[in-house]
Amino acid sequence: MTKKDQADKKFESALEELESVVEQLESGDLSLEDALAAFEKGVGLVKYCNQKLSEVEKKVELLLKDKEGRLQLKLLDSLAGDEEKDE
Repeated sequence: MTKKDQADKKFESALEELESVVEQLESGDLSLEDALAAFEKGVGLVKYCNQKLSEVEKKVELLLKDKEGRLQLKLLDSLAGDEEKDE
């Protein structure tokens, strides 16, 4: 497994774990102490996921720079259209 695959897996795992934490909190079955611990865990997972998403966003921006190094913002729909033209 490559580093990228491992990072993707960690992100996906963190997101699934965050969903589980949210479900636990929403159930209302946790004691106050357990709810606080789950909330703290959730905050950590949100920070991790946001960091990973920011890293990916920066990589996407690098990939979208033109030959002069200027960022060319494109809508996702227009990117899909560009790929179809290349085929």
